[in-house]
Amino acid sequence: MALSVQNLSSGYGRLQVLFGVSLEVPAKSIISLLGPNGAGKSTTLWTIMGVVRPWEGRILLEGRDVTKLPPHEKVELGLALVPEGRRLFPEMTVEENLLMGVFTKRARDKARDTLEFVYALFPRLKERRRQRAGTMSGGEQQMLAIARALMSRPKVLLIDEPSAGLAPKIVSDLFQAVKRLKEEMSVLLVEQNVAASLEISDYSYVIENGRIVLQGKPEELAQNEHVKKAYLGV
Repeated sequence: MALSVQNLSSGYGRLQVLFGVSLEVPAKSIISLLGPNGAGKSTTLWTIMGVVRPWEGRILLEGRDVTKLPPHEKVELGLALVPEGRRLFPEMTVEENLLMGVFTKRARDKARDTLEFVYALFPRLKERRRQRAGTMSGGEQQMLAIARALMSRPKVLLIDEPSAGLAPKIVSDLFQAVKRLKEEMSVLLVEQNVAASLEISDYSYVIENGRIVLQGKPEELAQNEHVKKAYLGV
């Protein structure tokens, strides 16, 4: 198993947000974590990454217990996060932003190969590699945020709300690029666009009020009455 999250609980201060969340991400798969605003989706990713400290539970990366490791050590071991809101360096060029993702020895040794990989995945970034990130469109910035995380050569990529604020055509293109990633790595995708997520996922979890309430293959969840009413508008 590439990533295993077991009975994870966490929160902020005295406010508990996650209550015993468990999920698994097999090797070379796309797993989606779906749910409404405030359900705990982003907190799950931040806790897995180590930015939010877990209160209880375990996080295993390729069988290794990484629960208490700080974020930079998790990156060294092959975990990377694409945060919601992109968080780029707007005054830096596309390529300068990409190279900011190369700070582990494993990544530095193969930086040129990885750069070519992300340029092949997102040709528009290569066309605009000398352009300042802050002058790009929202879709281009989201491509850059994903590509920057890929520069660390992750084994498991966590992506938080990539479709937020983007036009449907851009979302479709972006999700097709994410789908291609599972040839190289595993992806845990947090997303409110349930229909688009189900199309590219191998397995999905639904989180509500900090608890996993449903899970299954996309075709199963798409026929679930609760999912249809709450998330698909059917």
